[in-house]
Amino acid sequence: MIMQPRPIDEAVIEQAIADVKAKKGDALVAGARFERWAEGPSAQIMHVGPYSTEATSIAALHQAIADHGSRPRGRHHEIYLGDPRTSAPEKLRTILRQPIS
Repeated sequence: MIMQPRPIDEAVIEQAIADVKAKKGDALVAGARFERWAEGPSAQIMHVGPYSTEATSIAALHQAIADHGSRPRGRHHEIYLGDPRTSAPEKLRTILRQPIS
């Protein structure tokens, strides 16, 4: 998930996907899509490290939500800020976001 500024719309993303497919093939953009996201109130935490250790950060996020007097609503999602193909696992950064009520 990568947030896009207002001028970016579905047509721009579709063209970008087509351009990448023409130059590099399907593998780099498999599953890529444009989606509007309106999740409402949320809590988030920055996880630094390999994806396999995210459970600790998710537990800390859920504890902070409870301490705030809120409850998790639905499933959390992840925003990847690093590329696991080029970054050391211990340096990967991921924003974990949890909708709350």
